[in-house]
Amino acid sequence: MSEIMGLKAKLGLDVFKPDARPHISIKPGMERDPRLKRAVLVCPAGLYSLNAAGEVEFTIDGCLECGTCRLACGTEVLEWSYPVGGFGVQFRFG
Repeated sequence: MSEIMGLKAKLGLDVFKPDARPHISIKPGMERDPRLKRAVLVCPAGLYSLNAAGEVEFTIDGCLECGTCRLACGTEVLEWSYPVGGFGVQFRFG
């Protein structure tokens, strides 16, 4: 019988090649916007978090480029574009 891999183990197989210009960023001054807090709940890779000051922080490493944060939060609080060719996530299925 084959072993079933958990979500974290599967995400750990992916490779992320960051670009010098991140493809997602929080617009300046929007760190406390209530719409941005949706990303904390919906990001499948768990890249958004709340800090002690109540601001949303984002880490690009591990981004799946799914667009869930863009749909949940809107373009008023996030700058979002696909990475340039050769950068971003490379899916490795286990």
